[in-house]
Amino acid sequence: MEQKKSREEKAIVLDFLPNGYAFDNRPSHRKTPIVQALGKIHFTLLELVPKKGVFLQPYEEVYIGEGKREQIHHINGALSMEKLTHSARQELDFVIKDIVEKNQGPFILFFNQAGPLSTRRHMLELIPGVGKKHMWEILEERKKEEFKSFEDIKKRVKLMPDPEKGIIKRIKLELEGADKRRIFVR
Repeated sequence: MEQKKSREEKAIVLDFLPNGYAFDNRPSHRKTPIVQALGKIHFTLLELVPKKGVFLQPYEEVYIGEGKREQIHHINGALSMEKLTHSARQELDFVIKDIVEKNQGPFILFFNQAGPLSTRRHMLELIPGVGKKHMWEILEERKKEEFKSFEDIKKRVKLMPDPEKGIIKRIKLELEGADKRRIFVR
């Protein structure tokens, strides 16, 4: 749950604007190409500037860590959901789903280790679709044996809504700023 203060190493392209933002009033020769991307580990929305002559496609993975970068010149900074282009918003769900599917480990760890927030609320209840009843079943099942996958959770917890979809919804809620508590998004 507690994420190390590491930086994003890789990001997935959500949208590539070869002529910069449409609302930029500068002459076209002065505009900078822009990449809107999502970090693979901390789900950070980022604005990147590609190197000259580089053209990127949605879903393309780019290296943004320390050291030599092949495609990205520099990182302009973090983005808010409001600043995402329409295309980037459309791709966001697919990219989050892909990241969660390919890297279940941290999310399964969350189901295995999540603890109470207060005497009345548990961290598990922050996942959309998980109420008190599911929370108690998850706690009982993980005492017997740790969960191994999303499929394992669905099999062992009766009438459990899809845990993967719940995680994806939670990540979107955090990106939108709908809840001040951050579990997966930095």
